[in-house]
Amino acid sequence: MGKIQVKKVEYEILEIDPWLKPYARDIDLRMQQYNRVRSQILGDSEKDLSTFANGHMYFGFFRTNYGWVYREWAPGADAINLIGDFNNWNRTSHPLMRQKNGVWEIKLEGRDTLKHGQRIKVQVTRNGRTFDRIPLYIHRLVRDERTNEFSGQIWAPEKSFRWTDTGYKKIKADQLMIYETHVGMAQEKGGIGSYREFADNILPRIVEDGYTAVQLMAIQEHPYYASFGYQVTNLFAASAWFGEPEDLKYLVNKAHKLGLKVLLDVVHSHASKNTAEGINMFDGTRTQFFHSGNKGDHPAWGTKVFNYAKPEVIHFLLSNLKYWLEEYHFDGFRFDGVTSMIYLNHGLGEDFTSYDHYFSMNTDTDAVTYLQLANELIHEIYPNAITVAEEMSGMPGMCLPIRDGGIGFDYRLAMGVPDYWIRTLKETKDENLNMAGMWHEMTSRRPQEKNIGYAESHDQALVGDKTIMFRMADAEMYTGMEKTYHSPVMDRAIALHKMIRLVTMSLAGEGYLNFMGNEFGHPEWIDFPREGNGWSYKYARRQWSLVDNDLLKYQWLGDFDKAMIELAKKHKLLTQPGAVNLWIDEKDKVLAFARGDLLFAFNFHKDNSLTRFFLHTHTLGAGEYKVALSTDDFEFGGQNRIDDKYVYSTVEDPNRGQGFEIYLPCRTAVVFRKKK
Repeated sequence: MGKIQVKKVEYEILEIDPWLKPYARDIDLRMQQYNRVRSQILGDSEKDLSTFANGHMYFGFFRTNYGWVYREWAPGADAINLIGDFNNWNRTSHPLMRQKNGVWEIKLEGRDTLKHGQRIKVQVTRNGRTFDRIPLYIHRLVRDERTNEFSGQIWAPEKSFRWTDTGYKKIKADQLMIYETHVGMAQEKGGIGSYREFADNILPRIVEDGYTAVQLMAIQEHPYYASFGYQVTNLFAASAWFGEPEDLKYLVNKAHKLGLKVLLDVVHSHASKNTAEGINMFDGTRTQFFHSGNKGDHPAWGTKVFNYAKPEVIHFLLSNLKYWLEEYHFDGFRFDGVTSMIYLNHGLGEDFTSYDHYFSMNTDTDAVTYLQLANELIHEIYPNAITVAEEMSGMPGMCLPIRDGGIGFDYRLAMGVPDYWIRTLKETKDENLNMAGMWHEMTSRRPQEKNIGYAESHDQALVGDKTIMFRMADAEMYTGMEKTYHSPVMDRAIALHKMIRLVTMSLAGEGYLNFMGNEFGHPEWIDFPREGNGWSYKYARRQWSLVDNDLLKYQWLGDFDKAMIELAKKHKLLTQPGAVNLWIDEKDKVLAFARGDLLFAFNFHKDNSLTRFFLHTHTLGAGEYKVALSTDDFEFGGQNRIDDKYVYSTVEDPNRGQGFEIYLPCRTAVVFRKKK
């Protein structure tokens, strides 16, 4: 048998990252599969992906001239009957008729046969067994408080929502600064917040703080509130925990009017194993949407794993993306669990220290293809949409264009950065900080692939972990947050909290993310109501009164975050090329660098202040410089040791080069700008 001849194709990814050249065949196979699957699902027609991804416009419930039509895809079912309030839950009066390709349909005469707000289900029969299911494309779920059972709900209000965000797709977010949020726990009250409360109370805070985008968690329906929205049951339903569909539209509409982009934290990496209210075993089979056997079960999450090789699954998921973009005007998506998707072992136990790990029998090439199609679809519908991959393995090409051999995301979350900060704060004494290691962790990323840097997200705020502030202050957070109180523990925590955020924002990516409340050091952890805490909402809320209190240090941290974001926006920092390292000093714990038209100097030493530190300016040139931001300002809880009125003039030193001397106090960071 002769050697297989593979046509050599030179994709741009191989030039961007020369280390990939030994894997050129793997990249070519990636692209061959993408083209093959794309041709398979679109056929020989001139259809584009947007036309293909219209499942939500065919399946589900629709008013017609004669009444209603309901369609469902359930290839494994032997019979389906529509049941609900409209027929007093009669299990035989309204059977669906089998059509081609596993599609079922029923036509109901009379426009009032189904009414807005009525509960609805289907009874599915397979192999002589019957069971109730909720329609796959349902837009809303309701829970019976007596039985705790969920039903679908006909959602067809007489008046449709009136959007007033004309031109929202033109909102720019070149400076992508994301405020990650959970609607339910965004209020200070001891209960579940609503979409409208979030829109009216929290969106103005986000705008005032300077963020340019809001990322909404837990929007796809999830009956288990404490899952944080990651055990999705009904992909087309906006979670009823927080209100009605029109309320979510009100939130998005208001965000757009305030100039914010809105990203949906979409979960296509897995789905809840629930059958009574989920899509699992809808038609009575385990393989309608998911893999068979153990492959269909996620070993770490206890959820179901999609079979991305099935055209019907691709159709369902792509239609879901289009639905959220068009029905709710979302501006893009943060894709949850991408690492879990693209590896057959879900990336569990892998260290990804070699390129071999990315191109092996462990790679789920079907999932990679689905993600390419998803990114193509999203940007076809909305060219300025934003897609973010929660991906920790470093898969090459994740954020490169598909035409170049990439997967097509706009950004990847820099997941190694918060891990670095946790590890450092837990295991390293301040006097042993490795400054070169810090620089490496903040700046290492794949060439020409954009990252979103962040010091901590919701993951670090959950029970079982600690936020950065809580980890540093520990018990003193309960006794030491008054501005008049000082101790070595609290002074260190306040100083490092600001420095960690500034170095992360300025180095770790081309975008920035913060989880709500973390910017001002929100105390304690997130713990949803459960039996173990007496079903309390005490830890599932955000205490905004803390940052609003003039007597508390939370205000210092919140004001610094606001100033940091304002500086970055003013100087377009995140759109600037990568930073240039100016100085690393392991003994004095100093890190200095330039990015764009700003110079940054950090002194992480616990007690050694530098009286004549020479800051190099060869990247920006000779001239006069002034302080643009200092973590040591009184208004940020510092000692005001930096004079922000002083003008620094550069000198040419024969031994040190071009620059100027500064006073750089311990545990302080200073940013300089060149005077025009």
